[in-house]
Amino acid sequence: MTQQLSQSPLRRSSPRHPSTHPPAPRAPRTFQGRLATLLEMIKFRHSVFALPFALAAMVVAAAGWPSLWTLFWIVAACVAARSMAMAYNRLIDRDLDARNPRTRDRALPAGLISDSFTRGFTLISGAMFVLAAGMLNPLCLLLSPLAILVLLGYSHCKHYTHGAHFVLGAALGIAPLGAWIAVRGSFEGLPVFLALGVVLWTAGFDIIYSCLDVEVDRRDGLHSLPARVGIGPALSGAAWLHVVSVICFALFVWEADLSWRAWAALGIVTALLFFEHRQVRPDDLSRVGPAFFTFNAAISIVFFLGVI
Repeated sequence: MTQQLSQSPLRRSSPRHPSTHPPAPRAPRTFQGRLATLLEMIKFRHSVFALPFALAAMVVAAAGWPSLWTLFWIVAACVAARSMAMAYNRLIDRDLDARNPRTRDRALPAGLISDSFTRGFTLISGAMFVLAAGMLNPLCLLLSPLAILVLLGYSHCKHYTHGAHFVLGAALGIAPLGAWIAVRGSFEGLPVFLALGVVLWTAGFDIIYSCLDVEVDRRDGLHSLPARVGIGPALSGAAWLHVVSVICFALFVWEADLSWRAWAALGIVTALLFFEHRQVRPDDLSRVGPAFFTFNAAISIVFFLGVI
């Protein structure tokens, strides 16, 4: 996460009074530079959140590794879907981000990339997602508009409902369902346990992250659970969501009849979630930052490794 920009005006530097403020970042002039800035804005590396759960569902559905064709297009669909959703979210929130001290230096409000460039990236990512779905099977293609509706709808939900955290969870939770359908060509009940676990896990850590913006959300009339009930109760609610998410993951492992290695991975996931909640307190949110996201990325990777 980038550092908050100072609100005080820049002073002319001089030998006697050197400036203490770093120079303002300049907008990149090349296409490659703008693309790199946009990928950093949407935290492209965080595609790892939902992807391992999708691959876990894929491996179970195929009773092993599917063809390289199927693997490639599942990965392409997951990456394209998240890129589309994140770019759209940043575009919709650019004015809100500009008023939030924590986010005002993101690329769009800082003027490092244009709205038109972000819109173009969003459209291309959406087209790539539909293409990937079509390359997998007809049912994936048929369901792709519904997936896009969920993925883009999250950006608007925080203006209307305190349940926006669960809509974000659904946006990630459809990944294992989609991967299962990509392999089997039909919908079945087993991946629902995994999908529900992802929904609750995501909603839980999004509630924790939303605690950073309680005052801003209340000022701008945005809906979040911490803004409604307070940080303490919200953190307690997030903990219970993670408890139930572990139960859902356990049901998936049980019903899929996986080996002890999957159970061992689930034990590690449970421990990671426990320590995650030990890092945050109502009066100390200083550890909710980049390391927090890395922590949750590790959870999805560990679970995937246990499944395979």
